[in-house]
Amino acid sequence: MDCRTGIGESTSATQACSEALVRPCLRAWHSEFSMFTDRRIERHQLPYFLKVFNSITDKPIGFLGNVSEDGLMLISQLPMMIGADFDLRLKIPGVDGVLHIIDLRACCLWCHEDATPHHYDAGFSLQRAPPEYGHLVSALRTYFSFQPLPASA
Repeated sequence: MDCRTGIGESTSATQACSEALVRPCLRAWHSEFSMFTDRRIERHQLPYFLKVFNSITDKPIGFLGNVSEDGLMLISQLPMMIGADFDLRLKIPGVDGVLHIIDLRACCLWCHEDATPHHYDAGFSLQRAPPEYGHLVSALRTYFSFQPLPASA
C-alpha cells in the first residue's frame, strides 16, 4: 500500500491517506498566516445585509454595498441597466422594532461583475433623496469611523 500511488488500497484507505497528507499542510498554512488574521482593532460587523427593494413592486433587487450623500452602490444577482432611473426602497430596522422606509430615485451610472461569481456591483447617483437618507449616511459614517479619544491632561 503506497500513499503516493494508491496501489493496493481501497477507496476509504486512499481517502484517509490523502487526508493525512493534506492535514499537516493546512496546519502549516494556518500558523503561517494567523499573524495576518489576528485583529488589533475591533471589527464592526452588521448583523445582516441591508436589502434594497424596488419601491414600485416592493420586490428585493439587491443589497446595499456602500453609501454617500450623493449615491450608493448596489450588489445584486442581475446586472443593472446603465443610464436607467430606478425607484429604490430601503427598509431600515429601528430600535423600536418598526421598519423605517426610505424611498429613493436613482440613476445607474455604472455596473460590472463583482468578485463574487454571479453578482454585480452597480453605482447609482441619487436624484431625489429624502432627509432620512442623509440621516442614514450620517449614522453609518459615525458607526464605522474611529472616534478620537479625549485628550488627557
